Amino acid sequence: MVDKTHKLEKLTVQLLNLDGWKLEWTGEGYDSWDAQGLTPKGHECVIEMKFRNKYYDTKLLEQFKYDKLMATGKVAIYFVNDPKANYMYWLNNLKMSDPTDMYCPDTTLWTKKKLLKPCYLLTEQEATIINPNDIDLTDKGVWSEYFKNSEKK
Repeated sequence: MVDKTHKLEKLTVQLLNLDGWKLEWTGEGYDSWDAQGLTPKGHECVIEMKFRNKYYDTKLLEQFKYDKLMATGKVAIYFVNDPKANYMYWLNNLKMSDPTDMYCPDTTLWTKKKLLKPCYLLTEQEATIINPNDIDLTDKGVWSEYFKNSEKK
């Protein structure tokens, strides 16, 4: 699963770079974000990415991740891909509500337990929706159509 997520992160960085960004993938390092670099307007930025197989009308961002992104002093961006669309949240421009305690997976790879963590629940209206998916993929995995088509070649 980690390899697939890393491939999706790298692909997202490449796609954004085609659109004028100047990003590098940081997913295997010790940073608390997945990419860093410059926005199309030349502002330093950090990006946290999440790829969801299931659609939820609110997007969950752990307070710990938010705090790490904001502490950089750079443009902080949260990118979420789910079966409905790609969402980009410009965190510096949002007024965050109080966090909600949610059970989230423990990030330790060798355990499957869930921990109670403070999280922000972001609405779709707070995001810039980059590209809504025209195909209903709610019963399929993220990018499944892409991978299925590329396997046929």
